Amino acid sequence: MQIHKIPFNAMACGCEIVLATDSEQQAMRVAKAAVEEVFRIQKKFSRYTHDSIVSRINAAASQAPVVCDDETWSLLEFADNLYRNSDQLFDITAGVLRKIWNFQEPHIPDEYQLAEACKLIDWSVVERSDHQIRLPRQGMEIDFGGFGKEYAADRAADVVSTYGMQHGYINLGGDIRVLGPKPDNSPWMIGIQNPRKKNQLIASIPLTQGALATSGDYERFFELDGRRYCHILNPFTGQPVHQWRTVSVIAPLATLAGSCTTIAMLKQQDALRYLDDTGLNYLAMDQHEQIHMRQTQVA
Repeated sequence: MQIHKIPFNAMACGCEIVLATDSEQQAMRVAKAAVEEVFRIQKKFSRYTHDSIVSRINAAASQAPVVCDDETWSLLEFADNLYRNSDQLFDITAGVLRKIWNFQEPHIPDEYQLAEACKLIDWSVVERSDHQIRLPRQGMEIDFGGFGKEYAADRAADVVSTYGMQHGYINLGGDIRVLGPKPDNSPWMIGIQNPRKKNQLIASIPLTQGALATSGDYERFFELDGRRYCHILNPFTGQPVHQWRTVSVIAPLATLAGSCTTIAMLKQQDALRYLDDTGLNYLAMDQHEQIHMRQTQVA
């Protein structure tokens, strides 16, 4: 078997499908189907696509409920679980904060702006029943950005699996879903980027199955007066988190791994307790460059 790497761009990041098969033609055919699934999800759930279900829900805020299909409804249920299991820190209505935080330039919103934006953040008031959702306040929005890329990785892996592929992985901007080991049954080595040195790794994680996702303060950020302001924002204060440089989690699904990394970043000083309670393997670097990890399972 040969290893074929098929790169592409989606969801504002570089992506790659890696497949081991005897036929390059087969690899390209399978990869094409997986890439199409990624683009389907991007188009359906992106807040930047005017006719996506997310955009339609947001446009109807304070108006009539919007009917959802089964897939959308399952993601809303997943978001509800994340909200309840994170002490309300993982809130998909917090995307409105992107309107006042621009990480392309070093500028801190004033307290009034933050307070006004935070008034629109509250998943608990969103009305949901019988596959219908309504945002009760004008200006409220939902945003699947907190798990959309990881969901796409899982769905792409499902598509690849329908072709009988057993060796390879999906990589969507560093969120990895592994189909199975290399053809010789050895693991794929997945590198964890140093959050302060782009071309340097802090660890290499062996994976034969499951998923690995990472969140950090180095993806979108600016620095001002010696402090780093990153894109992961507390929904109660509207302020960026600052406790951790990077958190990586290994889980059966990329969707689970990714949500755990984000919640850990939001938990700040309580992150390690939360991660330990999940029972999942993880690696985290704090702001003092100290590594914390749990490695009790073989993935």
